[in-house]
Amino acid sequence: MEHEHHHHHHHHHAETAQDVASLRGIYWISIALNLAFVLVEAGVGLWKGSLGLLSDAGHNLSDVFSLVLALIAFRLAASHSTEKFTYGYKKGSILISLLNAVILLVAVGAIIVESIHKLRNPVAIDGGAVAWTAGVGIVINGLTAWLLMRHQKNDINTRGAFLHMAADTLVSVGVVISGIVISLTGWTFIDPLIGIVIAVVILVSTWQLLAESVRMSMDAVPEGIHPDEIRQQMEAKEGVRSVHHLHIWPISTTETALTAHLVIAPESDAEAIVHDVKHALREAGIRHATLETEQEGHPCADESPCN
Repeated sequence: MEHEHHHHHHHHHAETAQDVASLRGIYWISIALNLAFVLVEAGVGLWKGSLGLLSDAGHNLSDVFSLVLALIAFRLAASHSTEKFTYGYKKGSILISLLNAVILLVAVGAIIVESIHKLRNPVAIDGGAVAWTAGVGIVINGLTAWLLMRHQKNDINTRGAFLHMAADTLVSVGVVISGIVISLTGWTFIDPLIGIVIAVVILVSTWQLLAESVRMSMDAVPEGIHPDEIRQQMEAKEGVRSVHHLHIWPISTTETALTAHLVIAPESDAEAIVHDVKHALREAGIRHATLETEQEGHPCADESPCN
């Protein structure tokens, strides 16, 4: 019996063209809003002589940088193949997600260090000015997080940008609370204490993002996809006897690839079987599949290597 090999490649976009255009617009709006807020906050900080506001403006500028990185990753994920990069620059989106996670961790470290410094060396704070400026931050960061929230489940970079904005909203809420308490009581130690609590909250939410980014950069199976379940779905299709040499890995933060050998029943319609299997894979979120079919009973139709 001849050894039959059928190679099929299928490519789908994870989101519709309308979703892509919408997300691109959201990134540009978010960058513009946050950059404007950085300029306002820095201006108030210089006017009031508030080191805290100037530091927060610098922190918010890093968030603008993170949004720009996420936008770049978004463009990389949509890149086309080249002679040297046959998947385009899609993998760059995973590396950027890792960089954004690291930036979040650095921000957490900076908040903790600054908070400890303030506990040891309390400084007079204009609670009213700080609270009003942070109030504007709640609106800007909260609006940005809300805009990104719908898309953050589909892309780890958008999730990273969402976490940046949600974290900053938390920070701004904390600053407002501390500003009000300081204005009423003069308890300046409230500011660094709230800063430490917020840093811990951000750290917990960032850890998963960092872990997933590291796994994806090492071509681990993407979150939410279970190889055993995928194998079972493939083997459940009529004509498929078994599946081996199964590999699943992320091409980008939004696209997943799979290669596998299907051992099929003698005299089966390989084209029809591959079509059915690919349909099941698309339903499972795998839109790039290369499938090879082998007739049952052939020496190569098992787990051992065969040329």
